[in-house]
Amino acid sequence: MPKKPAAVLTVGEVARRSGIAVSTVHFYEARGLIEGWRTEGNQRRYHRAVLRRIAIIRIAQRAGIPLARIREALADLPHDHVPNARDWQKFTDEWRAMLDDRITRLLQLRDQIASCIGCGCLSLEDCPLRNPDDRLGEKGPGPRRLELAENHHEGT
Repeated sequence: MPKKPAAVLTVGEVARRSGIAVSTVHFYEARGLIEGWRTEGNQRRYHRAVLRRIAIIRIAQRAGIPLARIREALADLPHDHVPNARDWQKFTDEWRAMLDDRITRLLQLRDQIASCIGCGCLSLEDCPLRNPDDRLGEKGPGPRRLELAENHHEGT
């Protein structure tokens, strides 16, 4: 008969099962991304639900999402049990909007950067194709073309 997985894991078991180093487990805990507790013998223990949290953290990091944003998103998910359907739905609804916005911004960057580099003028201030006579500079500092595209996207 197969052995039932333990609901409580040691730091080594968390590291092994999640595919990260023990130091990373400690790092995530120090940053408030995961929680554990100490036994009477002063050993770290974690609920097995931590494995799901770590999977989310690793995937989000690969997508370039900052740890502070990941921590905010995980704040409402339980540490001591696997999230229920309501917990998970709230999490995914919040992340869907954030990810959609991030995808839009990345697509804009990809599309805008290719056309700027492709012209060959090598001028950040006076591009004859994208910004003749630096007209966008008159509208203020920063990436004006991207900000204009964002405002247009938000208005639709």
